[in-house]
Amino acid sequence: MNTRHTRPLAVLTSLFFMWGLITSLNDILIPHLKAMFSLSYVQAMLIQFCFFTAYFVVSLPAGRLLQRIGYQRGLIVGLCTVGVGCLLFYPAAALQTYPLFLGALFVLASGITLLQVAANPYVTLLGAPETASSRLNLTQAFNSLGATLGPLVGAATILASADHAAAATQSDAVQGPYLVLAAVLFLLAAVVASFKLPDARVIERSGHRRGALPDTQGQSLWAYRHLVLGAVGIFTYVGAEVSIGSFLVNLMNDPLIANLSHEEAGRHLALYWGAAMVGRLLGSALMQRVRANRVLMVAALVNALLIAGAMLAGGHAAMWLLISVGIFNSIMFPTIFSLALEGLGELTSRGSGLLCMAIVGGAIVPLAQALLADHLSLLMSFVVPLTCYVFIAWYGGAGFRPRVGTSDLHALPGRPRPH
Repeated sequence: MNTRHTRPLAVLTSLFFMWGLITSLNDILIPHLKAMFSLSYVQAMLIQFCFFTAYFVVSLPAGRLLQRIGYQRGLIVGLCTVGVGCLLFYPAAALQTYPLFLGALFVLASGITLLQVAANPYVTLLGAPETASSRLNLTQAFNSLGATLGPLVGAATILASADHAAAATQSDAVQGPYLVLAAVLFLLAAVVASFKLPDARVIERSGHRRGALPDTQGQSLWAYRHLVLGAVGIFTYVGAEVSIGSFLVNLMNDPLIANLSHEEAGRHLALYWGAAMVGRLLGSALMQRVRANRVLMVAALVNALLIAGAMLAGGHAAMWLLISVGIFNSIMFPTIFSLALEGLGELTSRGSGLLCMAIVGGAIVPLAQALLADHLSLLMSFVVPLTCYVFIAWYGGAGFRPRVGTSDLHALPGRPRPH
C-alpha cells in the first residue's frame, strides 16, 4: 500500500466500522419494536424500509453535493447528520411512538448515505485501479467488524431487557446506546475535520489513471451498461443481506427452528456478520490472484445453494446454513461496487451516487420477503434472497463487462481486461 494513502485510508476505515455497527443494530430493533408495538412482519419491516429508502432519496443529491464541497467536507456533514439521527431516538423512545422511530431512522440513514457515497469511491481512487476491489474489500472488512459488534451490543442492552421485562416498559432501552453513538459520531466528525485528506476530485480528473473510459464527461450515467447492471446488483445484494439479517432473530426464536430466546438469537446473529468480516479479509487476499468477477460469481452461487439447503432442511440445520451465507456475502458489495465504477473518470462520484441509490434494495426486498412470511411461512420466504443471489452470479459471470451503450470496451484495442 502506498504510504501516502495510509492515513486517509485509516480515517475512511473508521467510518466503515461505524456505519456497519449502526446498520446492524436495525436487526436488533426489529424484534424489539415488533414486540413493543405488536407489529406484523410487514409493519416491522418498515424499519428497514425507512432506513434504506433514504439511500434512494439522498444518494444522487449526495453525489452532486460531493462535487461541490469535496469528499472530506461531505464526510463531516454525513457524520453530523448520523449523530443527529441517533439523538432523535431519545424523544422517539420517550413518547413511545413508532412513526418517530421511523423518522429518526430516516435522518440517521440519510447521513450514512452521504458517508457511503463519499467513502466507497474514495477508497477505489486512493491507489492503483487494478487493486480497487481488493482495497475496498479490506476496508469493508472493518465495516463487517462493526456489523458484528452491533448485534452483540444490541443483544446485551436492548434485547436483554425485552426478554426480562414487559415490552411496553422497554422503550427507554434504546436511548442509552444511541446517545453514546451520537457522542462518538460527533467526536469522529471533529477528528476527520482535523486531517488534511487528499482531494479525490483532483484524482478523478487526472487523465493518467489507467482504464479511464473515453468521453466520460459527455456521457449520461445510463449509457454505461456495466454501471446500470451494477446498480441492479447492489439492489439485489443489499436486499438479500438485509432480508436475511432482519429475519434471522425471529427465525431462531421459532420453536420449530432453534427455539432461542431473543437475547441468544441476537448473539448468534453476530456470527452472520462476523462471517462476513472473515470472508472480506480472505477475499481481499484472494482477489490479488483471482479476477474479482469470478470470485463474485462463485460466492453468489454458493449462497443460493446454502439458502436452498436451509429451506429444505429446516431445524437447527437451517439456522446454521443461513448464518453461513455471511461468509460468501462478504466480498459482494465492494466487488460489485468497484466493478461498476471501473473507468468512469470524472463521473465516479455521480456513479457512486447511483450505486448508493440502489441500496434501496434493503427497503424493498425485506418487504417482499415479509409479505411471503405473513402469508406462507418464515422459512419458505427465504426464496426471495435466493433469487437475488442468482442475479448476482450472472453479473459476476457476464454483466460486469464495462460498456458504453452497446460497445464492449474490453473488445477495443488497448483496453485492459477486468481484474
